[in-house]
Amino acid sequence: MAEPRITLLTKPGCHLCDDARSALAEVLAEAEFADAALPVDEKNILDDAELTAEYAEEIPVVLLDGRVHTIWRVEPDRLRTALRSAFL
Repeated sequence: MAEPRITLLTKPGCHLCDDARSALAEVLAEAEFADAALPVDEKNILDDAELTAEYAEEIPVVLLDGRVHTIWRVEPDRLRTALRSAFL
């Protein structure tokens, strides 16, 4: 199966975005996922009018394969479970 696509939707000055970025990095650095070197495509919603309209009040947003996985806060255990499922 192809590796999951991970997208982090953010905007400047967002402290929750900083927290989400850190949580993603920590989980992806774990031995279980580190070998896969999964990239995170980070997008500033202010650079895209459609993303701004859709997610202005919900950032940060983590998308897995284009679908919303979480908004506001990344729960490491939930992310691990989703990533494991994506690999199976």
